[in-house]
Amino acid sequence: MSEVKQPASALSSPRFCNMGTFMRMSKVDSAEGLDFVIAGAPFDTASSFRSGSRFGPNAIRNISAMMKPNNVLLQVNIMESLKGGDIGDFNVTPGYIHPSYAAIEEGVSQILEKNAVPIVLGGDHSITLAELRAVAKKYGPVALVHFDSHSDLCDTVFGEKYNHGTPFRRAIEENLIDPSHSIQIGMRGSLYDPNEHKMAAELGMKLIPAHKVREMGTDALIQAVLERVGDKPCFLTFDIDFVDPAYAPGTGTPEVGGFTSFETLDMVRRIKDLNYVGFDIVEVLPAYDSGEITAYMAANIVFEYLSILALKKQNNK
Repeated sequence: MSEVKQPASALSSPRFCNMGTFMRMSKVDSAEGLDFVIAGAPFDTASSFRSGSRFGPNAIRNISAMMKPNNVLLQVNIMESLKGGDIGDFNVTPGYIHPSYAAIEEGVSQILEKNAVPIVLGGDHSITLAELRAVAKKYGPVALVHFDSHSDLCDTVFGEKYNHGTPFRRAIEENLIDPSHSIQIGMRGSLYDPNEHKMAAELGMKLIPAHKVREMGTDALIQAVLERVGDKPCFLTFDIDFVDPAYAPGTGTPEVGGFTSFETLDMVRRIKDLNYVGFDIVEVLPAYDSGEITAYMAANIVFEYLSILALKKQNNK
């Protein structure tokens, strides 16, 4: 494996030079000896409306050149505390979800086998099922923390069981997640089935829709997340449409009435004490983005993931 280095500094190397990896990190070909690995899953043919999130990983990587390694609020330098890099994209098969699932599951499994934490850039939300298959092979059913404007618990979409609206129904059926320790946050918007949010409780999940988050406040929300998950191994999945489209317009199924960029980062940062074993960020669709603000929002969320891992290692947790 190549030596892992700090990202290039824009004080000595312009941001538009040597791009292609997240934050211009080292390109790695294995997770051996690493704490984390960034990977792309550029699959979007399970999208139900706008397609194009296959270009999300590249967009996130490109704008991530704006990121710097120090998190001032958490007081960590991610690459002083961690060893990691960008392994590139999994070789998905456009238009064919099951071969793509196999490639993603294999890629994530290889990262986990080396005891590194996978951080996957999507792609539509269907990819998370494949990641959870890999994670559950190592850890058993995990807690799921799910930020989204949609619950993605449908049984079928267009009569099909595998779609970006169904991954967590399948994950429960396959015993990949533990519903009793899982929580979904931020759901909102109009629905075909007025009882859709009640479906989560029927499946054993806890769902807190956006209006309830507003009513209870962030402090109470964070307490609810920590109590629900406890110390169980946890996977955090983040759909960018959790963020209001005023701040993140580049996504496939936008919903108004969401959260600001500040609120979003604050929420992610404040659940830093969970026992994370994997992360992803999904549904960034560059063709509908404006000034790369959606991709930049996603890059900042990934940076917070990395900062949490760095803080844990710094504190020997």
